Amino acid sequence: MSKSPTISFIGAGNMASAIIGGMLDSGFQASRIWASAPNDAHLQSIRKRFGISVTTDNRYCAQQADVIVLAVKPQIMADVCRDIAPIAQNTRPLVVSIAAGLGADTINEWLGGDLPIVRVMPNTPSLVGKGAAGLFASDSVSGAQKTMIQSVFEGIGAAVWVDDESLLHGVTALSGSGPAYFFLMLESLEAAAADAGLNPETARELAIQTMAGAAEMAARSDHDPAQLKKNVMSPGGTTEQAINTFEDGGLRDLVQKAYSAAYTRSEEMAKELAGKE
Repeated sequence: MSKSPTISFIGAGNMASAIIGGMLDSGFQASRIWASAPNDAHLQSIRKRFGISVTTDNRYCAQQADVIVLAVKPQIMADVCRDIAPIAQNTRPLVVSIAAGLGADTINEWLGGDLPIVRVMPNTPSLVGKGAAGLFASDSVSGAQKTMIQSVFEGIGAAVWVDDESLLHGVTALSGSGPAYFFLMLESLEAAAADAGLNPETARELAIQTMAGAAEMAARSDHDPAQLKKNVMSPGGTTEQAINTFEDGGLRDLVQKAYSAAYTRSEEMAKELAGKE
C-alpha cells in the first residue's frame, strides 16, 4: 500500500489478531494500527506481540481511524456502533464489519447513516493464514477502498467479492461454516482407521496430510474436482469401492441438506440480529 491509512479495530479477539498479523506480514505499518477492547491485560499482550497502539476506549480508538474494523460479537454490535456513532459521523471513515449476519444497512443505521460499509465473512483458517473470505461493499465504497480492503484480507488467505449482499449467506454456509465440515470428515476418517487397527496418532497424521494434499492438488490443478476424483480411482479398485459407498449412501444429498440448513440459519440470524435494539 502506498500511503497507509490508519486502521482501528474495535474488538481485539482471535480474528482481529489474525487480520493484524496478516497486515504486518504484508508490510503494513504497525504505527498505523490501533485496537480497543475492555480487557487491558489482553490489549497489552496484543501491543507487545504486534507493536500496535491499544486503548480500552472505543471512541478514542475510532477517533484515530481512516478505517474502522468492527470485530465484536454480533450481539453487542448495536451498543458498540451507537457508542462510536458521533465519532464516525464526524470523521466519516470506511467501516468494515466482520460480524456474521448483520446487514450493511443495519450497521450503517446504528452508526448514524451515510457511511461506506464493507461486510466481510472470514473463516477460522484465517488464524493460520489460510482463510477464505467473502466481501460485499455498499454503493458508497470507492474502488480504491475496495482494493485496499481486499489487500488486507488477502494477507490472511483468499478474498472474493460478491455483488449481492444476500450472497454472503451462501459464503457463510460454504467457507464460514465449511471448516467444521472438513473437521467432521477428518474425525470420521481417523476413527475408521483406528478401528481398523492403525495407531490413533498415525491415523490422525495421515488423515491431516491427505486432506492438506488433496486441497493443494485442487488449488494447483486445472481439473475440476470430479476429474481429480476420477484420477484417483481405478476400475474395481479400493477408491472406487469407497466412492460407490459414499454415493450409494447419499453423501451428495446430505451435503446439500447440510449446506441448506446453514444457509437458512444464516438468514434467520440476520433477521433476529437486525431486530435487536
